[in-house]
Amino acid sequence: MVSPATRRQGAAGRTAVGLGFLPDEARHGFLVDVPKGAALDAMVCISEHRGADLDGLGERHSAPLNPADLALRVLIDRARWLALAPAFWEEANRRLRANGLPVAKFVKNPARPVPLHASLGKELCVLCWAVEDAPPADIPNALRNWEALAPEERWWLYTMTVATTGQALQKGIGWRKALRAALADNPFVKGEGMSPRARRELLGHSQLSLNL
Repeated sequence: MVSPATRRQGAAGRTAVGLGFLPDEARHGFLVDVPKGAALDAMVCISEHRGADLDGLGERHSAPLNPADLALRVLIDRARWLALAPAFWEEANRRLRANGLPVAKFVKNPARPVPLHASLGKELCVLCWAVEDAPPADIPNALRNWEALAPEERWWLYTMTVATTGQALQKGIGWRKALRAALADNPFVKGEGMSPRARRELLGHSQLSLNL
């Protein structure tokens, strides 16, 4: 199980570890594993876990995941990770705070892998998929386009992508290619289009019990 030392309680009395992961409630979650060291070409791994596979989530395994592992969703180099992760963490912490859950400081080199709430993990995968092969200069544009989406839109994009090209090595094809075009390559023009709130109303209420 997740180490008790990493557990934190929020204002609502719910116990969380990592970034919004609720070990006493969760049946689904993600894990971000940042490699030791400072090499910018080292690969950050994001994997998806369910059921019994959640036991021990957050513990670093003796051997890294096989790149072809079905649970592995993202392989992204540290340079790109450091360009996008702080902004993602800020957005995630804002929503955790609004839900009475403890926030988690972004750490460049965490001592162990970081568990994520399932909805946040989906949104992080969408952002990483959009920039995994994009020039680093396109990452700020991708972040702005990603931030302009409602969470429900990010979840939908994740569902569509993972159904066909959701494995880490399935880069540059299908929905993964489309995400890059939509977020990284598509110019962001502030003030154009519907607001995230208006689009959320069109999508209807989320069926998730936790409005993250």
